[in-house]
Amino acid sequence: MVLWPAVTLLGFLMLTALVIAMGTQSTARYEAEKEAASPPRTRSAAAETVGATAIL
Repeated sequence: MVLWPAVTLLGFLMLTALVIAMGTQSTARYEAEKEAASPPRTRSAAAETVGATAIL
């Protein structure tokens, strides 16, 4: 009597874990390909010169 709801819940949890694992792998592969395709980022000199100036 309690067997089928338990089996259904277990199956649902297993399928949910499978979908999460597949999504994680797919996202990691996408990020790796995106990083490989983009040129290396360098720090801009303009970003370093921006700052507060003292008023005397």
